[in-house]
Amino acid sequence: MSQGQPVIILKEGSGESRGREAQRNNISAAKLIAEVVRTSLGPRGMDKMLVDTMGDVTITNDGATMLKELDVQHPAAKMMVEISKATDNEVGDGTTSAVVVAGALLEKAEDLINKNVHPVVVVDGYSRAAEKAQKILEEIAEKVDPENRSEMLKVANTSMMTKLVNEDSPHLSGIVVDAVLQVADKRDGGFKVDIDNVKVEKKPGGALTDTKLIQGIVLDKEVVHSGMPRKIEEAKIALVNSALEIEKTEFSAEIRINDPKQMQQFMDEETNILKGMVEKVQAAGANVIICQKGIDDLAQHFLAKAGILGVRRVKESDMTKLGKATGARIVTNLDDLTSKDLGYAKLVEERKLEEDKWVFVEGCKNPKAVTILVRGGTQRIVDEAERALHDAIMVTKDVFELPAVVAGGGAPEEELSFQLRNWAQKLSGREQLAALKFADAMESIPLTLAENAGMDPIDTQVDLRARHGKEGKWYGVDAMNGKVADMYAKAVWEPLAVKLQILRAATEAASMILRIDDVIAASKMKAPPMPPGGGGGMGGMGGMPPM
Repeated sequence: MSQGQPVIILKEGSGESRGREAQRNNISAAKLIAEVVRTSLGPRGMDKMLVDTMGDVTITNDGATMLKELDVQHPAAKMMVEISKATDNEVGDGTTSAVVVAGALLEKAEDLINKNVHPVVVVDGYSRAAEKAQKILEEIAEKVDPENRSEMLKVANTSMMTKLVNEDSPHLSGIVVDAVLQVADKRDGGFKVDIDNVKVEKKPGGALTDTKLIQGIVLDKEVVHSGMPRKIEEAKIALVNSALEIEKTEFSAEIRINDPKQMQQFMDEETNILKGMVEKVQAAGANVIICQKGIDDLAQHFLAKAGILGVRRVKESDMTKLGKATGARIVTNLDDLTSKDLGYAKLVEERKLEEDKWVFVEGCKNPKAVTILVRGGTQRIVDEAERALHDAIMVTKDVFELPAVVAGGGAPEEELSFQLRNWAQKLSGREQLAALKFADAMESIPLTLAENAGMDPIDTQVDLRARHGKEGKWYGVDAMNGKVADMYAKAVWEPLAVKLQILRAATEAASMILRIDDVIAASKMKAPPMPPGGGGGMGGMGGMPPM
């Protein structure tokens, strides 16, 4: 209202909520998202079954996958989904923890806001506490050697133990560590790992223990011609990204033939061109050709006669991986192909998996790209195993790039809570209240683990605080045995990089939601009005009668 006159600024149907109401609404939505995922935290966490609009079922306890599959509408809840996605892309694990911590930070902040503490004061206190928490984490972290396989196994195994595949985690974590060790590049005294070089292929059938690491690449393609060999040992591989076909001219052309002999000459010339292509491959000494584009039927025939195994229409990403695995150089023009461009593999073989035929290129000397072939009883199990392997590969990569670990089981969070409480006593004013609430929120991880394991959360909290007060920094919740224990001694190790990411992502998301005091929602677009005469019918049909 302006001088008694109504002033309409927003579009008709727009909604607005302000102040406390807006904050309460946003905090409630974010807390609900945290509630959805918290029961799936830890080795005793439960799984969720998600059914999408098409009726496809996903069974998982991976936080990022759960939230990705949920069709979240509330804008504040979407921020929580975003932090789980960002954490998944950055470090691969800790997605559930990030959402649970953000939910706890908002819950504790709500107590202060209800007592008339300004949200900006809470945000400032949280950011100071987060900085301090980061320093504490870096101080308490233990250094590890990425090239020590047994230490890496502890990290991969910890990641796997919270998943559906935890029974087979020793076998699977061994595969993960060997794969990452194989593709890791040593640079400037540190390591760089490109996880795209670890290809994960999945096929239902067999058991999870049939999952194996292949020192090379598996292609979900079959050999192109029935007359070609199905198995070649000591393979010399040519990688070609142009077609073994007669190229059509880019402009329209026609050839006038007056005599049947000319027709025959034309056909013979095409045959000679294709034969020449195959002879170039033979001359280079290749006995396997893998082509990114097509291979003409006649060229297939000549390759089969020469005893060369051929695969066509291979994805560009797979061609790149094959180059890294076999040491071959990808050739665009067959005229340039020489014996130096060929890659080597001990065995190239077509094998039948379930109903499909796949080509295995394995036994490469020093492959910088490898494949993990995941097997399992059903499609659901194979899908969840693939998600578990992705997380384990990511945490192993994290430790390679930042070689420091902390214990699991909520131990670092409890230690943070203990040290932050002592530090907060030195702060003055209302920021101290926010820092103390931040310390309380850190305990949400061990308490959630205890609840999910069926332990008494109050007894666990008292026990943990007592242990950490006596210099027991690695005491956390041993969910498998339902008690408080030294998690570092139990080889439950998590990367420092994951904990730092959880801390940063949760604090930033909570701070952003707390600073919002006005939500203005535009009205939804209306559907365009229907033309007169019902559905209007299809063009020229004169409006079909209702069925």
